[in-house]
Amino acid sequence: MVYRDIPEELKNTIEPVVAEHGLELMDVQAIRDRGQSVLRVTLDSAAGDGRIPVDSLAAVAREVETSLDAAEAMDGEYRLEVSSPGLDRMLAREKDFAAACGDLVRLTTRRPLDGRRRFKGELLNFVDGVATMTVDGDRLAIPFNDIEKANSIYSFSNADFQIDGSA
Repeated sequence: MVYRDIPEELKNTIEPVVAEHGLELMDVQAIRDRGQSVLRVTLDSAAGDGRIPVDSLAAVAREVETSLDAAEAMDGEYRLEVSSPGLDRMLAREKDFAAACGDLVRLTTRRPLDGRRRFKGELLNFVDGVATMTVDGDRLAIPFNDIEKANSIYSFSNADFQIDGSA
C-alpha cells in the first residue's frame, strides 16, 4: 500500500494530528490480526530519515486515537499501532522513491509486468513518476501508479556493529 491508497476519511482525520507534531504521514493500513481490527499508521520525520523519538510516536498515537474516536472513523474496537518506517524503509510517496535512488529495493506491482509482480534490484532513478531499476541485469521502468508496495533493503555495514561509534 502506498500513500495515495489511504482512505480519505482516515487521511483527513490522521494527517492534521501528524502535521501538528512536525511529522509526515506515510501509510495507514487497516488489517485483521488474530480476529482483531488493527490500524497501522507509519510516520516519517520532516527530514525524511525516519528518526522519530519514541515519546513523539506515543504522543501522536494518543492524539490520533482521540481524533479517530471523535470522528467515529473506525467501526467497533481496534488496536492502533503508530511507528516509523524502520530499517527496510517503506517507500510510499514519490519523494520516498526519489530519496532511495541508488538503494537496493524490493517492489510489488499491482499487475504483472513482464510476467511477474515482484522485483528486487537497485533503484537507479525516479523521474516523472517512473521508477527505473536494474533487475536481474536488465533496466526496468515501473510507473508509480503501478506500484502496490515497495521497501528499501537495508544493507548492514561494520559501522552498524560498532559499540562506541568509532571506526
